[in-house]
Amino acid sequence: MKLDRRGFIELVVGASIGGGTGIMLSPLNWKLMDDIAIWTQNWPWTPVPETGEVTTVDTVCNLCPGGCGISVRKVGNRATKIEGREGYPVNDGGICPLGAAGLPWQKVSWDEAIGEVVERLFVLRKSGQSHKVACVVGSDRGTVSQLFARFMQAYGSPNFIRAASAEDTNELAVRLTQGRRGSVGYDLENADFVLSFGSGLIEGWGAPVRVIQAYSKWRSGRKKARVVQIEPRLSNTAAKADKWYPINPGTETALALGLAHVIIKEGLYDTAFVMNHTAGFSAFRSLVMDGFSPQDVSETTGIETEKIVGLARAFAKARHPLAVWGRGKGTVSGSLYECLAVHALNALVGNLNRPGGLWARPEVAVGQWPAVAQDAVARRGNAMPRLDGAGTSKFSLAQYRPDELPRIVKENPGAIQVLLVHEADPCFTSMESDVLAEALEKIPFVVSFSTYFDETASRAHLILPNHHYLERWEDVPTPIGLPRPVLGVRRPVVEKQFDTRHAGDTVMALAAGLGGSVAGSFPWDNYESLLQSTMGSLWERLNETGYVARSGKTPATFATASGKFEFYAGAYEPVEAEGDSATYPLTLIPVELMRLPDAAVGSPPFCTKTLEVTELKGNDLFVQVNPKTGLDYGLAEGRYAKLETPRGTARVLVHLSEGIMPGVVGIPKGLGHSGYDEYLSGKGVNANSLLGIVHDPISGLCATWGIRAKLTSV
Repeated sequence: MKLDRRGFIELVVGASIGGGTGIMLSPLNWKLMDDIAIWTQNWPWTPVPETGEVTTVDTVCNLCPGGCGISVRKVGNRATKIEGREGYPVNDGGICPLGAAGLPWQKVSWDEAIGEVVERLFVLRKSGQSHKVACVVGSDRGTVSQLFARFMQAYGSPNFIRAASAEDTNELAVRLTQGRRGSVGYDLENADFVLSFGSGLIEGWGAPVRVIQAYSKWRSGRKKARVVQIEPRLSNTAAKADKWYPINPGTETALALGLAHVIIKEGLYDTAFVMNHTAGFSAFRSLVMDGFSPQDVSETTGIETEKIVGLARAFAKARHPLAVWGRGKGTVSGSLYECLAVHALNALVGNLNRPGGLWARPEVAVGQWPAVAQDAVARRGNAMPRLDGAGTSKFSLAQYRPDELPRIVKENPGAIQVLLVHEADPCFTSMESDVLAEALEKIPFVVSFSTYFDETASRAHLILPNHHYLERWEDVPTPIGLPRPVLGVRRPVVEKQFDTRHAGDTVMALAAGLGGSVAGSFPWDNYESLLQSTMGSLWERLNETGYVARSGKTPATFATASGKFEFYAGAYEPVEAEGDSATYPLTLIPVELMRLPDAAVGSPPFCTKTLEVTELKGNDLFVQVNPKTGLDYGLAEGRYAKLETPRGTARVLVHLSEGIMPGVVGIPKGLGHSGYDEYLSGKGVNANSLLGIVHDPISGLCATWGIRAKLTSV
């Protein structure tokens, strides 16, 4: 059997359906305007546009019988963007995904591609504008992401940005309450009462397989646990929990503080732990006792007073109670106050850094790199303020504010001259994703290091394709939510299939091309040698077994100024949904599904095929609505409706269900792609394009949990 590009992908996907491997592979067929190439997830060329005069030419599309009018943006003699032509009788400015993707691409050699990037970076650096380079990565953990961070430091730009996730807020909460830099680990396996504040424990939260296995143990093994799910809709997690408490969206913080009120009032807290190992308890007690009685919280949350009292008692009386925070799959930053309130519940019952509790998790220690060499240009560039405002006096707590990218580019043209993107797809995953996609057109040079032809890669000027994960070496730090430090290593299991390069080697090549102190900051021959030297004495074991796991966890001590866990007792400011209730009487909330990835990598075809008939029909997405809401607004099962928010509109289908609260509309996340292929592109609506950015009053991060909306039958 001949294994060409297409055959190889289809073979692996076929094997993955039966064997459970290769789940992220998808045969990606991308039709180009010149009809001479077929896109897959990997490609053997690297596209780059010409430079020159910018012009726009009107013409008519030929990719389908529709005959839409289009406006083609050109740089020199090369087409760089296709938009619908305003006023054209057929489409009047509209354009379909196929039409928008009609640009031809050009193959260039790796040397040409590296040379193009180096030249652009060199010119900016020489003119004292190194700080106008930004880099967005999916994670800042692991050697590859840190290579990008190191490159930015050596080059002279402070604008290294990590894509948004619940890690942003969890890390802040750990730093504020426990004084440690690190993430949160939840010892789910040893808990006997799990109180989940909207965490999709079996929808793909944390390390999904690990969480589902823990869930199975809670139900059938010796480690049985009672599970309570708090969220506005009946998710799979809520359906399989012992109790589901429907809550008014956005009021989870009030509930957590109301539970604390009962626990403190009835003396159910761990007195010894609170008295000996916490600080600020007196102020916290005053806060919750003065403003969060069960009666007041009941009015806010919609949960009956008796249920609030009963839940608080059951949680506090369990041997190993654990409160879990992180909405859905944890793909958004969320409210810092809400996270702190949930952490406070764990502190009240004394279940911090103990079996079955919440841990401030360390990482497996590895070797340190030499200091970054910085010349005068790098020092000046790094001294410039970050474009996203993180770390400033206004947002002193935030390390990154990725959701500010649309505003930065839209309000300050020229602020970013070069954007580097690695293992991230901000044009799809960002709130106001459509605004960011439009803003990206204003950045003169965008470079994608993606393995996939995602939304951001399709809008990039140059693609430097990374090896597929089955083709490369890479360290894998402890997964999100795991309390036990684990270091894994990703290794090549197949030969490189296409003309791709390891992103780590590409970064080193860029540094070498720039020369001087930038090149001097990368003393390694290649990425594999860097990985081995970084792992040091762990390398032999990693190479043999593929992972290193540490049995010990963080000592039951705290690194705060007081040496204790510090309660937060600041004034409570609820994060309100954008929009006024008079114009938008409903509340739209995102829904995350196990079968539908909604992060940087799109859903493969066989996952899309598993969606329920009440979630996706053809290319149309269903929103979930309570029958009472349907009756109030004249909505019928399976009928079309117009969904409107302050951020946009969409045509959707209606699914009536008792599994969502009245007045609330649920929209699945993970659909609405414009990149990838015919199996994914054009299906449904990207929920992020309908959700605005609401800033957290403490951290300045995006804390959007929903938005005001209205549904009109059409």
